[in-house]
Amino acid sequence: MKHISILIPRGAASLGCIEGAHKMFFNVNNFLIDRGDDPLFTIQLVGLTHDAMVYDGFCKVTPDLSIQDDFDTDLIIIPAVNGEMDKVIAANSGFFPWIRAQYNRGAEVASLCVGAFLLAATGLLEGKKCSTHWQSEHLFRKMFPDVEMVSDRIITDENGIYSSGGANSFWNLLLYLVEKYTDREMAIFCAKYFAIEIDRFSQSPFIMFRGQRDHLDEDIKRAQDFIEKNFQERITVDQLASLCTMGRRSFERRFKKATSNTVSEYIQRVKVEAAKKGFETSRKNINEVMCEVGYADNKAFRTVFKRKTGLSPVEYRNKYNKEAIAV
Repeated sequence: MKHISILIPRGAASLGCIEGAHKMFFNVNNFLIDRGDDPLFTIQLVGLTHDAMVYDGFCKVTPDLSIQDDFDTDLIIIPAVNGEMDKVIAANSGFFPWIRAQYNRGAEVASLCVGAFLLAATGLLEGKKCSTHWQSEHLFRKMFPDVEMVSDRIITDENGIYSSGGANSFWNLLLYLVEKYTDREMAIFCAKYFAIEIDRFSQSPFIMFRGQRDHLDEDIKRAQDFIEKNFQERITVDQLASLCTMGRRSFERRFKKATSNTVSEYIQRVKVEAAKKGFETSRKNINEVMCEVGYADNKAFRTVFKRKTGLSPVEYRNKYNKEAIAV
C-alpha cells in the first residue's frame, strides 16, 4: 500500500484541492477493486497538530494524523493556500523539516497550484523547475529566485517533486500521478470518470498578462506606462532608456529586476495580450489584429503569438470567440 499524506495547512487553504486529491485516490482504490485488483492507497489528512482547521469560515477539516505521529509516507500533497504568502509560509513552517525528512527517506512531494510557495519554502525546489498559478508567477520569482519558474507548464516532475499550474490544473497532476502509480488504463478511466482532459501540459492559453507592477521603481513604471499606451508603435530600448534618463545597460538591468522580463519580452507580452483581446471580442481577421498591435510581419506575429499562448492565432480565436466560429 502507498501512503498518501494530504496536508491540512494553517490559515486559508483550498478545500477543492484537499477534497479533490482525496476523492481521486479514494476512487482509484474502488476502481482497482472493481477490476479485480487490490486497493493501492492509504489516504490520510495530516496537520501540524490534531486540531481541526476551519476553512472559508464554515468548513471544519480534522487531520487523521499530525506530523508528531510516528509514521512514514510515500506521497505528500500540498494543497493551494491563500493569503499573504510570507505570513502563510511562517504559519506553516513547522511542516518543512518533516517534509524534508520524509523526502530524504524516499517520499515524493506534490504541490497543487500556489501550494508551490510552501513547497519552495522547504528548500527542496532549489535549482529545480516548478509551476504555479500564472497570476502568482512574478511574486514567486521574487521570493524564490533560485527556483526555475516555468509558469506555462501544467505539470513539472523533478526527481520525485511535482508541481501543477493554476486552479483546476491540479486535476491533471493527480491524473499524472495515478498513471505513474497504477497504469495508463486507470488514468484514462479516471479522466473519463471525472471529465478531465488528459495529457494537458500547458496553461499558456489561460495566462492573462497584466504587467508586473508590484515593485517600487518609479522610472520603470513610467516605461511600462509608455509601452502599454503605445504598443501599436515601434518601441526601442534606447527610446525607453532616454525616457527614463538613464543609460541603456542600466535601464535594461533595472527593468529586468523590476518586472522579471526583458524589455523585448515585456513589449511582446503587451502586444500579444492586446491581440488576444482583439480575437476574443471582434470579428477582425488575423492580419487586421496583427496590424493593430504593431506587427507588420505575419510570420513573426504568428510565431510570437504561439510561443506566448500555446495556440495559433486562428486556434485562439476559435477557442474564445463564439461569433468567429459562427462565421
